[in-house]
Amino acid sequence: MSGQRVVAAEELATDALAYLAGDLEHLGRFLALAGIGPSELRTAAAEPGFLIGVLEFYMGHESLLLAFCEARGHRPTEFAAARYALDAEGRQEAGLESDGDF
Repeated sequence: MSGQRVVAAEELATDALAYLAGDLEHLGRFLALAGIGPSELRTAAAEPGFLIGVLEFYMGHESLLLAFCEARGHRPTEFAAARYALDAEGRQEAGLESDGDF
């Protein structure tokens, strides 16, 4: 997996998390689903897989996804691509990725 794709995926997920922080209703739901409190958000964000969870949350909430994309100039399809890039990176680090095929 290209390092540039992973960096771009991390940037998208981090921007999405920052946007989410400005929407208290969705943020509360995200925190509840993640099983963390607001004070734990910064620490949790550094955990492997957390950014994948952010992307998946958006993909499960179409109105939030579309609002973010409109506000930040992204396409909704970028979320699936970013999620794949982050998951593939994690699989490579764990030695689970063989040849990049599906």
